[in-house]
Amino acid sequence: MKAIGYKIPGPIDRANALQDIDLPRPTATGHDLLVEVAAVSVNPVDTKVRKSATPTEGDWKVLGWDAVGRVAEVGPETQGFAVGDEVFYAGSITRPGANSQLLISN
Repeated sequence: MKAIGYKIPGPIDRANALQDIDLPRPTATGHDLLVEVAAVSVNPVDTKVRKSATPTEGDWKVLGWDAVGRVAEVGPETQGFAVGDEVFYAGSITRPGANSQLLISN
């Protein structure tokens, strides 16, 4: 899946501050929803994290926690949601962000 991320935190005016990347397609497990992202917003959390949060060695950091989209897959323990449902949400800072085609949300 397509996403936008970084490997080195810092200011946005660097040439490699944010890069177009390809990541594996996530899978919904447990109570998770896999959401096909339609739109995201940038908020102060995104800018603060980008300036200082270093991704795990060899990984990319994907920002974006406020999003809207359509449920593409539901985890086996999920209740109250179905594939095709339109959703809006704030994701978890402990998970990859919504600046991607697909996002796991709980």
